[in-house]
Amino acid sequence: MTTYNAIRVEDRDGIFTVTLDRPEKRNAMNVVMHREMHALLGELRYDPQVRVLIVTGAGSAFCSGQDMSERFDDPREGERARDLSNAWRNDLLRLFHAPTIAAVNGACLGGGISIACVCDIALAAEEASFGLTEVDIGRFPGGLLAKNLAETLSGRELLYYAMTGERFDGKRAAEIGLVTRAVSKDRLDDAVQTLAHTLKEKDPVALRMCKELYKVSARLSYEETYGFANAKVAQGEALQGRDPV
Repeated sequence: MTTYNAIRVEDRDGIFTVTLDRPEKRNAMNVVMHREMHALLGELRYDPQVRVLIVTGAGSAFCSGQDMSERFDDPREGERARDLSNAWRNDLLRLFHAPTIAAVNGACLGGGISIACVCDIALAAEEASFGLTEVDIGRFPGGLLAKNLAETLSGRELLYYAMTGERFDGKRAAEIGLVTRAVSKDRLDDAVQTLAHTLKEKDPVALRMCKELYKVSARLSYEETYGFANAKVAQGEALQGRDPV
């Protein structure tokens, strides 16, 4: 079993839970976490035993964004860290082969919101705290977070929260579509596990084709989507060992 420093991994009969584990830093993402998440997801993407992937945070926070206290003497190291950050969230996690669930148990700020955005389903504690707080330090939600937000929120809601930095709770996050559902914090674990077991019982190929078709077709025309959908049907039938209809 691989030993990690910034994350924890648990396998419950095909339901994998990855816990961001820097509670003293409110699970802020640093280069160690980026390396470990990239390596883990790169390995799990080829494992058919992974039926559902849950991402959550240790302690009272989900993820407070990038660790702004981290400094790099060599600018190339900073660039490498940014590449790893983008790769594990927007390539590996967004297009992971199995259903992904963000279990937002607490504070979810800045870049941490991108994790909730790219997961297929996000369940949040009603008491969780959300915020695009970059504006408070003279910055703005940039990088691929800007794309994640544009695909998840309406323009009105996005600009309001990005320009004011105003915090909001899990209930409001569900109202504006940032998360799928919000439940009381004492019910979050049960709700996540119930959902995970429901997804685990579904056909894994059908789930994979469903999410890939949706996430790619959002950028295609009607004609392109029709062709892509037909290709996905054929791919799914082949992976299931059935003759295409």
